[in-house]
Amino acid sequence: MTASGKDKAGRAALYRMVMPDHLCPYGLKSKELLEREGYEVEDHHLRTREEVETFMQRHEVETTPQSFIEGERIGGHDALRAHFGKARGFAGAYQPVVALFTVAALMALAVGFVSGRGIFSVRVIEWFVAIAMVLLGLQKLKDVESFSTMFLNYDLLARRYVPYSYVYPFAETGAGVLMIAGVLTLVSAPVALFIGLVGAASVFKAVYIDRRELKCACVGGDSEVPLGFVSLTENLMMTGMGIWMLAKVWGGAA
Repeated sequence: MTASGKDKAGRAALYRMVMPDHLCPYGLKSKELLEREGYEVEDHHLRTREEVETFMQRHEVETTPQSFIEGERIGGHDALRAHFGKARGFAGAYQPVVALFTVAALMALAVGFVSGRGIFSVRVIEWFVAIAMVLLGLQKLKDVESFSTMFLNYDLLARRYVPYSYVYPFAETGAGVLMIAGVLTLVSAPVALFIGLVGAASVFKAVYIDRRELKCACVGGDSEVPLGFVSLTENLMMTGMGIWMLAKVWGGAA
């Protein structure tokens, strides 16, 4: 059997780095994918840097792993996924957002259950929004510098006053924490209302008026989520939560 690919049907060849100081994760993923698709895999280990360089020169490739099926070089892990028609993640570029809001909803239901409020109550909805704010803020706090750079592409206030782009993640997270606890509403609600209104106006102008195609900073500075509906929803959610919490205070229900 050679890498030139004279495989029998149902057989594949995989060349991947297996070194004392490095076990290629994409090689492991490629092997698992091939086996899951029903192939018997000839697993060739490239154990030294010299073997890797020799292999890449011989086959005129720039990366490993490399998979071969029925005499044809498929390529690396991404190419292998494409060959088998595997979509990227379970929701494409929106996967981080879907995962975040799903977890926020489950956490709110869990809190509602253990608190005795039940899972079908207004307080659970409040917890959902507040938890989502904290999780969204946390994504931004992972790398505030990267977030601020992406945020400055479209936020109206940040473009006039750059420090706001650094304050925003702390404001969103802090307001969410206070709302979860149900304390200092006269601090958390105005903050959520203010950043939500400014954010909604910024996104609406950038996307629906200026027709700009940008990435959304809603889940951090490394986000691939397109700016648009998701970011607008985040900001409208905070705006609505701010109005609701202030109404509760003024109505004497808090």
